[in-house]
This record gives sequence, structure tokens and C-alpha cells, in this order.
Amino acid sequence: MHDWLNVFLLGLIQGVTEFLPISSDGHLALFSLLFDVKDSGLSLTILLHAGTLLATLLVLRERAIPALFDGLRALVKPSLFKTTPAGQDALFVIVGSIPTALIGLGLKSFVEEATESPIWIGLGFLGTGLALASTRFAPAGIVEHPSWKSALLVGFMQGWAVLPGLSRSGSTIATLLFLGVERRRAFELSMLMSLPAVLGAILLEIPEIAHIQAMGLAIFGTVIAFVSGIGALLFLRRVVASGFFPWFALWVIPLGIATLAMARAWP
Repeated sequence: MHDWLNVFLLGLIQGVTEFLPISSDGHLALFSLLFDVKDSGLSLTILLHAGTLLATLLVLRERAIPALFDGLRALVKPSLFKTTPAGQDALFVIVGSIPTALIGLGLKSFVEEATESPIWIGLGFLGTGLALASTRFAPAGIVEHPSWKSALLVGFMQGWAVLPGLSRSGSTIATLLFLGVERRRAFELSMLMSLPAVLGAILLEIPEIAHIQAMGLAIFGTVIAFVSGIGALLFLRRVVASGFFPWFALWVIPLGIATLAMARAWP
């Protein structure tokens, strides 16, 4: 019963914090440290990400599905990358995924160590908080389809968000807002960019997933992450559109300070 409760909490934390700009990996790492919750490396975390991946596809289906099809068609007819809105979305995601993949792969071994360090987790939370607070000064956005150069920058920021405490959605949405992207579009593009990044991480960890002993527990956590992720996505879309995005810093900055304080007494 204790294991089921732990996995339920992990799934809930993953679903809520994956999309809210407060760092799901940071919260999961902190929860695991505080309550001594262990899993098979990154395997359980990756399955929880699969739940939120499905939630993203469901909520953004009107953007994600056309982008997928136009992206595939553009492989034969490249002009679609410029002439259709879905094709432009596909190009943005493809270009942005390049720096994300390079940085993510390069930091993979370090991330596994950082997730066990409250110092790195705390610093990540503070970095996220500063990024969120800074969007208070972002210009009013009007851009619907940012350039490929913007995609590279957003992908670069997304790559570094593999570090615990650094929020992926916080980093990418903040970057898009400062690039002058319209608020709702900043939300959509940030979520679309998460799809290949999460899918790639899942594919890389398939060998680890195959060795999970309590598969029933893992599937249970994935379902919890999926359901709570849908609610978090709908909530975040409204928050970004209404201009209240910087207020998330009021949670992340104190949490970062508390985590660093905890690190001083950590054995």
C-alpha cells in the first residue's frame, strides 16, 4: 500500500509540474530525496513522462496532428514548411529539437548525479524563478510564427532544462515571450516542442523500462500523470493568456531557497 501511495504522489507531481513552470524533474528529485523513493534509474520517471506526453497530444491535438502530417508531407514538398501554418509549426519544432537533443545527450550522465544533489536542484529552482519573474518585463507579443533562428534559441533553452529544477515550460515560454511571440502561441509552441524531446527520452530508456519489476505500479503512475497533466495544461493555457505567468516565481524562488538551506544539513 505504501508503494502505491508513493507512485500515486509521483504521478500527481509529474502531471501537475510537467506543464506548470515549476520543474517536474526538480520536484520529483526533491520528493525522492525527502521520502527516500527509489526507482530503476530513470525508468519510472520516463514512464511518468509518457503519461504527460499523451496528455499533451490530447489537449493540443488541433495543432499537433496537422503539424505532424504537414511535417511529413514537407519532406517531399519542402515549400509546405513556409506556406502552411502547420508546416511552419513543424519546422519550428524540428529546428528547435536539434540543440535540445545535443545538449540533452551531452548532459545525460551529469543529470543523473544532479538529481541526487539538493544544491543543484535548489540552484535550478532559483534559475527558473528568475526566468519567470523576468517575463513581467516581456514586450506585448504579436508574432505568430517565429523564425528558425528563434527556434534554435528556444531549443537551446529547452536543452538546458534537462537539469533538475530548471523548468522546461518556464524556460521556453519565457524565451518565446521575450521574442515577441503572442501569449497563446507561446504556450502552444512550447508544448509542441516538448513532444519530440519527451518521445526521444522515452525511446532512449526503453531498455531500462523493460527491466521494471512492478510494471503495474508504473502503469498506475502513468495514468495518474496523464489525468493530472490534462488539468495542468488547461490551467497553464489560461494563465499564460491572461498574463499571470510571472506569478509562478512566488512558488519556485522560496522553494529554491529552502532546498539550498536543506542542502547545508544534507548528509
